Amino acid sequence: MTIRCCSSRREFIKTLLAIAWISASAGCRQPAGSRSRVFIARADGYEADLPAAILSALRELAVTAETVRNKRILLKPNLVEPHAGADHITTHPLVVRAAAEAFRTLGAAQVVVAEGPGHCRDTQYVLEQSGLAGVLRSERIPFVDLNNDQGYEVPNRGRKTALRSWTFPVTLRRFDWIVSMPKLKTHHWAGVTLSMKNLFGLMPGIYYGWPKNVLHMAGIDEAIFDINMTLRAHLAIVDGITGMEGDGPIMGTPKKAGVLVMGRDLAAVDATSARIMGIDPLKIAHLRQAEGRLGRVRESGIQQAGESIESVRTRFVLLEKIPAHRRIRL
Repeated sequence: MTIRCCSSRREFIKTLLAIAWISASAGCRQPAGSRSRVFIARADGYEADLPAAILSALRELAVTAETVRNKRILLKPNLVEPHAGADHITTHPLVVRAAAEAFRTLGAAQVVVAEGPGHCRDTQYVLEQSGLAGVLRSERIPFVDLNNDQGYEVPNRGRKTALRSWTFPVTLRRFDWIVSMPKLKTHHWAGVTLSMKNLFGLMPGIYYGWPKNVLHMAGIDEAIFDINMTLRAHLAIVDGITGMEGDGPIMGTPKKAGVLVMGRDLAAVDATSARIMGIDPLKIAHLRQAEGRLGRVRESGIQQAGESIESVRTRFVLLEKIPAHRRIRL
């Protein structure tokens, strides 16, 4: 493993510790032959009992009080470019609140929300427009702006892009669990944007630009794969109560799907979410690449719990004019 030269012995040791932390987070890789469990919860609206739905899913996923007690939990929603009243663009604040309540109920030592929005540099404006600011204040949940966080460098474990290393925000070192909380959306360049793509928001804007231009230039699907190979999130909670179809992730239209999709294998969660949308995950480049390396994507490797895919499937509109939308239907 090649490590870039550090300015001091102390920095060198910090780099080694960072690599050890990243390696420890890779414990979600599935053993050969195992099946990944994904839970689908039906939720007709954001006024439903979302904490109970998430707690029920966590039990099914073997995430118990023993698993969570005294852990520090980072919730990472998608706040790409919010507009007041446009619930289909960003992760709904009531889903974030429900997740925080669920983890607190299970005895988490700390729950923090963190994000590096991709388009807008004014993070306070993003929080206010998304509606999240009020929830954070009322529930006393701290927020960290990852875009302006100091970074630490680790080798790129995926190597699909030409980038030799990734710079992650130092805030991540403070947490035991990273929970990816994306919106259920189509995507103009990647076909879909779900829990794996949501990790783009972990990458500090001061290093990767707005809207994370370095990642786009490196290749979106390739960067998604590489980031997820290098830094493993521990859980995904997809907000599919109201999603986005058409020209996502910003210019599309609302699509009510009425689901939360949850699991500890992000690839399996995203594959299930794609199937709910009427999309073949094996026709999505980063999911196809993830099969067998990051997790399970084929249906035979996923154990569905809660609602069945068929009972909640809602075909999302795809646009023929968008190359990433062509020929990806189930």
